[in-house]
This record gives sequence, structure tokens and C-alpha cells, in this order.
Amino acid sequence: METASFLNDSGIALTEANRPNEAISLFQKALIMEPENPLLWLNLGIAQQRTGDYEEALSSFQRALCIDDNLAEAWVSMGLIHYELEQFDSAEECYQAALLRDKDVPKTWNNLGVLYFVEGSYEEARHCFEKAISLVPLYQDALYNLRDTCRELQDFRAAAEFERILSELSTRMGYYFRQNYNE
Repeated sequence: METASFLNDSGIALTEANRPNEAISLFQKALIMEPENPLLWLNLGIAQQRTGDYEEALSSFQRALCIDDNLAEAWVSMGLIHYELEQFDSAEECYQAALLRDKDVPKTWNNLGVLYFVEGSYEEARHCFEKAISLVPLYQDALYNLRDTCRELQDFRAAAEFERILSELSTRMGYYFRQNYNE
């Protein structure tokens, strides 16, 4: 017998396998069983976002937040849609709302930093990327972004240090893959 939990897990797997259209129908079936489950609405929104149906995705995220306003991931996902639509003020509001609910998510800090970088607010961007790295020291996206931000701020010494860290990471990853995936 299919449960909402089973349908949700299957939908997540399909979304991660880049098959969001198939996932959407599973999330919708699960929502018939558990219409007040905010995680089902969140996951439906993520699948809809992957298909490019931003209007439906935003609606699903809003529904999730009506059930649980503290669902930081829904705020982040809405922020990403607003960012992609170049609605930067709305994106910032969503990222800030997410941080009010959970300030220890490096992805949120990184996304907010990218927004500030695009707007040319390099000091604010730097702060966000540094916060992301303080939470996860080897967070590659944030390290790349921090390196580039330091270059924009003409802090070439810091940029060189982040470049060194990234180079070491790349070397370590190459070694890891050679050790574990060479036949």
C-alpha cells in the first residue's frame, strides 16, 4: 500500500534524478492523503521549480508556509525563484526571512551573498560568504564566491588565500577519485 511517506520519498528520488514531472504526480497523490503536510508542499514546489513552473512553485511554497511559517527551506526556495526572475528585493526578503528562522544554513548565506554580489554590494556579499564558510569551511561554492568578491574589493591577498584553498580541495578531490574510481 502506498503511503504519503513512500510517495514523498519516491518523489524526492525522481526530482533528484531530474525527473520532476513524474515527481509532481507523486507529491500530488501524497497531498491527497496528507493535505496539511508542509514538507509535501515544499517538495512539490521544488519539483515544480525544476520544471520552470515558477508560479505553481511559489504557490506550493506559500501553502507550505501557511502550514509552517518556520520552514526556512521554503523561504530559500522562494528567494531563488525571485532571484532567477531578477526580483532582487523580493529575493532578499525571502533570504532574510529564512535566516530569521535558521541562521545556520550555509546555502542561505551563500545565496544572499550572490544576490549582494550581483547588486555590487561587495562588502555585504563578503560577510555572507564568510558566514557560509564559518558554518562549512570547505563549502566550495562559497569559497569561489568569496575569492571573486575579494578580487572585486581588491583584497588580492585574501583572494590568493581562497584560491590556494580551492586548489588544495581540487587536488584532494582528484586524488580521492583516482584512488576510489580508477579501474
